[in-house]
Amino acid sequence: MDKISAPMVGRPARAQGFEGLSRELQVELFRKGIHLFIAFVPFLASLDVAMTMAVLGAGTVIYAYAEHLRSQGREIALISAMTNAASRPRDMGKFVLGPVTLGLGAMIALLLYPEPAASIAIYALAFGDSFSSIIGKMVGGRRIPLTGGKTFAGSAACFSAVFLVVFRLTGKPAIAALLGATAMLFEVLPTGDLDNIILPVGTGFVASQLLAS
Repeated sequence: MDKISAPMVGRPARAQGFEGLSRELQVELFRKGIHLFIAFVPFLASLDVAMTMAVLGAGTVIYAYAEHLRSQGREIALISAMTNAASRPRDMGKFVLGPVTLGLGAMIALLLYPEPAASIAIYALAFGDSFSSIIGKMVGGRRIPLTGGKTFAGSAACFSAVFLVVFRLTGKPAIAALLGATAMLFEVLPTGDLDNIILPVGTGFVASQLLAS
């Protein structure tokens, strides 16, 4: 049985819970703020796909090297500081894989799918995943069984974000709804940092099939 800590004298338990949630939200907002930068990839790819792939590849390799050094106690000023600020309790003392899978997910989408499926895949990664996590932590509420703690509120946010993006790109509400549901289903899987690959690749595949028909 889990132990329930007694609240500190003179401080209501509710205030302590709020402070803990506030800190968690600060970390999550910082993490997903970085995550959202991947939404610039479709624009860069529209200018030069090869250049965009090179930038993503170089950024992923540089980050991985910096994180390898950090895991050994040697830090690279800016990159390691950002990683420390964005690390969740479960990430402490570990190689933080998220930025690596984020870069790989965007690169794979660009390699596998034509436009606009590639852009839809990357926007699902940027907006669907980010808003799911942020809203899930801000609103909380009922959790979805067998998903590692994901919430119905977060899944609804993922669906809504992807629906709006796809509708903006295609003008087709039925396809937007199908792809919103697809992204939501992939996002809810308890895959950890691998969702940065599974979500765009899966959503991009379904988008490529729907838009080719």
